[in-house]
Order: sequence, then structure tokens, then C-alpha cells
Amino acid sequence: MKIKNITKNILSVIVVGFLSSSCSEDTMDRINKDRDHTTDVSARYIISDVMTKTAFSSVGGDFNAYFSIYIEHELGTHNQFLRADMRNGEPSSSSTFNNTWGSTYQSLKNAKNVISKCSEGGLEEGNNITLGVGQILAAYNLAILTDMYGDVPWKEAGDYTITKNPVIDKQEVIYQDILKYIDDAIVNLQKSDLKGMATQDLIYGGKANLWLKTAYALKARYTMRLLHKSSNVQANMETVLDCVSKSFTSSSEQCSFDVFGGSQYNPVWGINSARGGLGASKSMFDRLVTLDDPRIGRCFWDPETEEIFPSATAKGINIKPNGGGFESQLGFTTSVFIAATYAPIHLISYHEMLFLKAEALVHLNRLDEANKTLREAVISGFANMENNVQEAINGIWKLKSSTNPVTAEDAAQYYDEKIAPLFSANALKTVMIQKYIAFWGSNGESTEAYNDVRRMKAMGNDFYELQNPNKFPLRAPYGNGDTTTNPNVEAAYGDGKYVYTEPVWWAGGNR
Repeated sequence: MKIKNITKNILSVIVVGFLSSSCSEDTMDRINKDRDHTTDVSARYIISDVMTKTAFSSVGGDFNAYFSIYIEHELGTHNQFLRADMRNGEPSSSSTFNNTWGSTYQSLKNAKNVISKCSEGGLEEGNNITLGVGQILAAYNLAILTDMYGDVPWKEAGDYTITKNPVIDKQEVIYQDILKYIDDAIVNLQKSDLKGMATQDLIYGGKANLWLKTAYALKARYTMRLLHKSSNVQANMETVLDCVSKSFTSSSEQCSFDVFGGSQYNPVWGINSARGGLGASKSMFDRLVTLDDPRIGRCFWDPETEEIFPSATAKGINIKPNGGGFESQLGFTTSVFIAATYAPIHLISYHEMLFLKAEALVHLNRLDEANKTLREAVISGFANMENNVQEAINGIWKLKSSTNPVTAEDAAQYYDEKIAPLFSANALKTVMIQKYIAFWGSNGESTEAYNDVRRMKAMGNDFYELQNPNKFPLRAPYGNGDTTTNPNVEAAYGDGKYVYTEPVWWAGGNR
């Protein structure tokens, strides 16, 4: 009798529960719903993902690897990197940068989600610092997209309530939005958060003052990027100088993603470790020899012996010509930088600020100040190089070196004896060449050097004397995630050969 009563009571509870749930929603719908996972995430958690994806994919990933080959920081020796060096298929194929195309759009979409949540009327209205960081990361990823691809889907992109086939927007318009994001971030980063994001901020630990410095640094970078389109060069260069003055005061403040260690590897190291397709660039080697640059005894190593060559004449140096030679995987002399296992990724560095300041001063014909600033920039660049070399010595491959580190005093002496006379002869060329060499490294700065090469070409200053006899790619081809699904992108892509003939808008092109 007791068992029957218990069973009857259980059935009554089940029936009541069934009827109760039926009043609110269809029971069969409930069966297939996942109620164990959240459908919404706080903006401070989203921001961590955007920082990580930006550093790994947008900055340290395929863009940096391929563009390092285009501008001859590195050399392609195997498989797809060899084809990129030979300009055979890879530079114009829609599959080459498709993963980065999709990843950058995802980062941009997530950054916009942070902005929406933290803006007026959003669920997290009042989290102004988080909002400002979201605006910086949106500007950063949007700039990466348009700098690499030119005109791209933007206004309608990432919102399927508008259309599944977003139209392509003009780069000129996109840059207006980039600069507005940064200006808005500058305002918001001087306010406060209702709930801080310190533990989720993988770059600055929630320090708003350093994000504010980053916002000014990016405004300096992007103002300089548009120099060829400037209608008032003097005013724009004054803006650059003003922004630099409000930006980083040392490398300890620069915007770097520095979380690597254990099994978390620098992506530049990771790419070559997985593919083994990069070797030392002959044109870079020759450039350092010509300049009698002390980096020549710190930056090249033998993959067979794992020893860093101590000089340009060391026995065993074997460097393939840019754009020629046969295929080999780790069979040629290699740059130290691809062995720097745990080096940080720079979203924007202190030495970049100094080079931007030096360039602006040259354009304003303030040459004495420019010379002093360039000296600081070169010394800072050497320090960054040495950090990378130490990461290679202490990293997974544990390279061996018989030469001493280049100190700040060594770098200053090198500048005074070798570079200062070159500056006197051609100030702008010397600034840009020294910046180009400083951006060679493990930190993902080859993409910015690629932007400089294109920017200088547009202004009639082909300073770099690249040795690859093959065609120079002027941009990246659209990703096949959209060339096969969006008629607007498909039509713009065509056969992809436009990458060799059509510069982006800020470099003198039409799209």
C-alpha cells in the first residue's frame, strides 16, 4: 500500500510539472534545448578572446609570415612559402589568407559586440574602459582588414539581419570609422568602469592609462598611413608628433601580447616549427654587410648545428637568393627570429613610436631633432632585437652564440659612426631603412613594414632595393570564404591577379 501511494505521489508531481511546463513552452522544444551553457557572455570575457585572436592571427599569423617574404625580412624555402617567394599561385590565391580573413572578421565582430554591450543603452552601460578597449581592438582589426585587402565589406558585415551578402565599402570611408573608433576610445579611457576587467585584460591588466597611450600610438600610426592622401602634410605631421608625445615613454609601456611560456608558443615560432618553410633573406644579409651592422653576428644561425654565425664570413653560411634557388626544408641558413619560442607579439611598439616621430620631424624639416630621435629609435630597436635573440637562446631550440649581446652603448656607437652620415645624405631614406630593419624580428612587425614599403612606393620613394626579381604583391587577395559565397566579393576578386597591379587606396590605388 505504501509503495502504491508513493508511486501515485511521484506521478502526480510529474504530471503537475508536465502541465506547468506546457503552459510556458512546448515540451518537445525543451527536450532539445541546451540549458547547461550560457547564451550571453560578459564583455570583459569577450575582450580576452579578441586580444588573443588579434595577437595570434591578425598580427603574428599568416599575414606576418607571407609579408615577411614579400618584403624580404625572411625567405620562402619550402612548400607554400617557397611558392610565395617565387610568386607562384600563393600571393593571388583566395585560399592563402582565407583563415586570417575569417579570423579577423570574427575578432572585429566580437569587438563590436563589446562596444554594443558597453555603450549607452547596452547591458553593461557604464563600463567605459572596457568600451574604450573594445573600440581600440575594433579599430585595429578593421585597419588590418582594409590595409591588407583594400575595399572590404564593413557596414553590413557580420550582421545577418541586414544581409548575407554585404556590399564592399571604400577604404577611404573605412578609415574614417577607424579614426573615429580611436577618438571615441580616447574619450572613454579617461572615464571609469563599473566592473573592472583587470584579470581578463591579457595585455595591460586593466590599466586604462596604458590603453590610452595605445590609442594615441595607433592614431599616430594611422595618421602617418594616410600621408600620401594628405591635403595638409604639416598639420598631419603635427598630429603625429602630438600623439607620439602622449603615447609610450619606454618599451615597458608598449602594447605587447606577452603570455607565452610552457606549451604556449610565439606564433611566428609556431608557424615555422610546423611548416619549416622559412630561411634567411639574402637581401637582408647583404644589407647588414653593407652597413657593417653588428646584427650580422647575432641574427643568423645554422639549423644543422644550432649555432648562431658570429660574422658574415663564418664558415657554413648558405643563403638562398630571393626569388630563386631550389627547395629545401631547414636546409639553408635561417634567421634567429624564427627560433624565438616565447618572444612577445607587438600590437604596436615603443620603437615604432620613435620611428614615426623621426619621420614626422623629417617631413617638417626639423632635421636636428629627427636625427636625435632616430638615434633613440635605433638603440631601442637593437634592444628589442637582443630580447628576441635571448628568447632563441633560451627557447625550445636553445641556439648557441659565441658573440656578446649588442649593448645600448654599442648601438649608439654604431649609429654615430655608420648611420648618422647616411642620415645627413638622405634623412627620410635612412629613417625608413632603419625602421625596416628594426621591424625584422619575432614580434609580428613585418606586416607594418609591408605597409611602409607600399606607402613609400606610393610617394615615389622606393628605398628598399628588394632583390626578388618576381612581381611584388601590392595587397592580399580576398578569402575564399567570401569569394565563393558573396557575389560582391566574388566579382571584386576575379582571378586574383589584381594583387600585382592595383595598390590599395592609401597607396595610390582606387580600391
